[in-house]
Amino acid sequence: MIKIICVCGTRPNFVKIAPLLKAFSNHGGFETLLIHTGQHYDVNMSKNFFADLNIPEPEINLNVGSCSSSLQKAQIMTRFEPVVSQFQPEYILVTGDVNSTVACSIVAKDLNIRLIHIEAGQRSHDRTMPEEINRVITDAISDMLFVSEPSGVENLQKEGIDPKKIYLTGNVMIDTLIKNQKRAQQSDILKQINIMPNSYGVLTLHRAGNVDNANTFSEIINAIGEIQHKMTIVFPIHPRTRNILKNMNLHERIDRMQNVTVTEPLGYLDFLNLISNARIVLTDSGGLQKETAFLGIPCITLRENTEWPETLTDGTNHLVKLNTGDIITKFNDIMSRIGTYTRQQSTLNDGKASERIVKIIYEKSQHKQ
Repeated sequence: MIKIICVCGTRPNFVKIAPLLKAFSNHGGFETLLIHTGQHYDVNMSKNFFADLNIPEPEINLNVGSCSSSLQKAQIMTRFEPVVSQFQPEYILVTGDVNSTVACSIVAKDLNIRLIHIEAGQRSHDRTMPEEINRVITDAISDMLFVSEPSGVENLQKEGIDPKKIYLTGNVMIDTLIKNQKRAQQSDILKQINIMPNSYGVLTLHRAGNVDNANTFSEIINAIGEIQHKMTIVFPIHPRTRNILKNMNLHERIDRMQNVTVTEPLGYLDFLNLISNARIVLTDSGGLQKETAFLGIPCITLRENTEWPETLTDGTNHLVKLNTGDIITKFNDIMSRIGTYTRQQSTLNDGKASERIVKIIYEKSQHKQ
């Protein structure tokens, strides 16, 4: 049996790890240990996702919680190392670009354990983004890099990564979406918030570059204030974003918007139902760019760059400058073309990326022996 530690810490990690755990189990050649770092500790941000995605409760939770980025990484590393030393895995598998990803990656290499990175090679080419630094560091030290789209392969090759380590396998987030579409259709979230399908937009905000900057956050809120006169906006709010709204005294402006419905963070199935029935999504999330492109839902990414370029060229995604006027202009332009958007076409979006990844890990492990 091949011993492998699978790391998760945030909601995007859970979505990516779910199909991989299933594929490892179906294969039968692996002994997995699931570790939750506790980076997302709110019930709606973590526990509900495990139930929705049929992920077993993690064997170990490091319970790191919320703190500064540097302190969080340090605490993850400190708590993760003794667990790894005790389990003695052949591989450590990390996904995405969050603090848990890079912190556990460094521990893996400190202990001379082979490192697998899922969703490798994605680049925004903006190193002011903490996520970009996490991606670059993790990719540089990984032994197996599983890439979601062709641009990732090109990025890694430009950075001098050995081509023998790079595998283009598709996006495991789409595996999860495909598997759960029918279950999500049974959600009654629209009834709960008293809204009709195809009559609303969805807003999500959490990136530090947007919500930590008072001027930028205010520009976005001003744009939402105008847009909500034309369309109801549903805003599942991240706990950190809610706190910042209050600290910046911006929450009263949201409260006064009659056509903005603020909810707590939603579970995976409720949220998938919500975006599947939306007319448009406004977000700064990386994962949502891919999911909306697959679903054919127009998306305004509240950023001036993206690590998912194929969502722009072969999808429904649009970047925007972070000022009120540009956001409104982009919204109006998309609304004038509503009904013309189609799903992103990719042979890799077949729901089998996880199976391909697990097969490659097993074959390479056997060859290594």
